[in-house]
Amino acid sequence: MPTAHPDIPAAERLIVALDLPNADAARALVTELGDAVGFYKIGLELCMAGGYFELLDWLKARGKKVFVDLKFFDVPETVRAAVRALSHRGADMCTVHGNQGMMVAAAQDKGALKVLAVTVLTSLDRGDLLDLGFDCDVERLVLSRARRALATGCDGIVSSGLEAAAIRTELGARLLVVTPGIRPVDNRSEDDQKRTLDAVGALAAGADYLVVGRPIRQAPSPRRMAEAMQAQIATYCAAR
Repeated sequence: MPTAHPDIPAAERLIVALDLPNADAARALVTELGDAVGFYKIGLELCMAGGYFELLDWLKARGKKVFVDLKFFDVPETVRAAVRALSHRGADMCTVHGNQGMMVAAAQDKGALKVLAVTVLTSLDRGDLLDLGFDCDVERLVLSRARRALATGCDGIVSSGLEAAAIRTELGARLLVVTPGIRPVDNRSEDDQKRTLDAVGALAAGADYLVVGRPIRQAPSPRRMAEAMQAQIATYCAAR
């Protein structure tokens, strides 16, 4: 199955997660990766460390795209106000992790900012869902969340590559699909990501963007790993 949005440049499909202890460490990694990566995710860890928006501005000044992954979850009016404020900061994407009302609110004043609804975290499996009180399989829940995201005006969803094919089959190209938990090899038992695919597998299932963190950050040469993944993505996209 092809990616739903073939107009996205292959080099922008890789989003590197800057899940690092502080902004200085994030800047150092971005500098090391250089022109091998043009899209970055900044999340909760950096938000708590300080200098979050200064880092966002620094990334944008260097021509990078920025995915703000703070998973907004609050009363709808607060979510709407937060998304509206973020839309003026130059971010390209953000996440909301709430119910129908929160997703509607997030889509109201987003401007050019792309709002992504989180479906089911890739660290959760069926057993975790049962613990949380969801008596259904993962794919059914992801599809339900994707339908709601589309109905509320969100631009896309965050979903494991394992559910991407089902989303494409039912909803076609109407949503962006951003897939985290990308692993270059079979997942290890000590990894907290449970529902994973490699880069080509996720693209083939219908993902538009791939979020990669530890496989790049923890590689002996992060730049070489990023370049290798970019080559995989480029080869796949060129063959479609």
